[in-house]
Amino acid sequence: MSSPSADLKEEIKRAIVRSLRLPIAPESIENSVSLFGEGLGLDSIDVLELVLEIERTFGVAITDEETGNKVLRSVDSIADHITAIRNPA
Repeated sequence: MSSPSADLKEEIKRAIVRSLRLPIAPESIENSVSLFGEGLGLDSIDVLELVLEIERTFGVAITDEETGNKVLRSVDSIADHITAIRNPA
């Protein structure tokens, strides 16, 4: 499996900021920072918006809570998921 590109991670950051209307610059989000809790501080309402944005922008569905918990941890984990779906082994 190829590793996610820096361009994909930047696109994810822009999607996060756009969909959640965050008052920050996309480039200020660290790739590995937690999106919830001590990181960006997103909440359960934000999860729904983010899942919809990922589906719209990247064509990748997050179909259940277990997958969501694994995928929506950070920009890196979202990029890994998108890359795995787009380039199955």
